[in-house]
Amino acid sequence: MSLDPRVTLARCNLATAALEGVVRADVFAEPAASRVISPCAPLRAAADAGSEQVNQLLFGETFDALETSGDFVWGQARRDGYVGFVDARQLGAEGAAPTHWVKAVRAFAFAAPSIKAPASGPLSLNALVTIVEETDALMRAEGLGWVARRHLAPIGEVLTDPAAVAECFIGAPYLWGGRDGLGVDCSGLVQQALWACGRTCPRDADQQARLGEGVAMGALARGDLVFWTGHVGMMLDGERLIHANAHHMAVAIEPLASAIQRIEDKGGGAPTAFRRLGPYFANS
Repeated sequence: MSLDPRVTLARCNLATAALEGVVRADVFAEPAASRVISPCAPLRAAADAGSEQVNQLLFGETFDALETSGDFVWGQARRDGYVGFVDARQLGAEGAAPTHWVKAVRAFAFAAPSIKAPASGPLSLNALVTIVEETDALMRAEGLGWVARRHLAPIGEVLTDPAAVAECFIGAPYLWGGRDGLGVDCSGLVQQALWACGRTCPRDADQQARLGEGVAMGALARGDLVFWTGHVGMMLDGERLIHANAHHMAVAIEPLASAIQRIEDKGGGAPTAFRRLGPYFANS
């Protein structure tokens, strides 16, 4: 059996106890839950600050840590299952369960219940916080500070139009492995848009290509996904695509026909799939 190493917390010498009897490893151990305590934490391919960023973790997300190696912790992001290394200084105790999530693309936390107080952050869309105190306009997030009430939503309350969420990222710079408000890659943009609408979504484009069901190119509509080898974008209507891409080095909107021609001209091939996420977004 072949397991995807991106989402399998196992090596030949160590694996999570949940995989005992499934994979071979010298030692099986229970991971320890921790939470991200910085606005955004790179998830890296190796225990080295100079290694590839394969994903990002957002404030409040849970990271199941299995091994500490120097300044880095090896484990698995609980939200999308991605495995990698995180700087230990960006992790803290699991603490209380989140009560709210950040619904703005970017939001600041203030040191006191005043928008004139020193600010930290920014937090990014889909960051998770635990609210312990409130005023009319601000809410105090445990271990963080005061966040504008209008930038937060209770856990369980979701947005309804993933394409509109994606549009909020227009102009954000392209960043390999990025999925926060300061920089995203193609699949990070799609993942953020779907999560904000209450839809679970894996991290990478090839994983996302298994979502929903196939749809004909001529029948594409708002919210449909278009895939190439290693790339994904979301339709805003039957003709326009929004995607984070290395051509614009930003989140940009362009005619699908133009994107197809440009990618083909650069040797990226034709689209590999068109997917519709189904009636879940019927009210979009």
